[in-house]
Amino acid sequence: MIPPGNILLLLLLPVAAAQITSGSCSGCEPLPMPLPAGLVAADAVVSLLIVVVVFICASPCDTPIQEDGKVYINTPGEG
Repeated sequence: MIPPGNILLLLLLPVAAAQITSGSCSGCEPLPMPLPAGLVAADAVVSLLIVVVVFICASPCDTPIQEDGKVYINTPGEG
């Protein structure tokens, strides 16, 4: 379920978008090419770091399992 406050926000979003005129951007310039390229590269590096950390945390530990020295024998019919 969507909370009622969020429904009101979704209904008012087109009204707010209609208030913005297309020529209201004064002094806007196109982004220089290195900026989006740097953002994409930074996103790739951060994503790779997240994958590596999750892989390291999810991998099983290399500590040997200590056995208690007991031998369990499956003998049907006895017990």
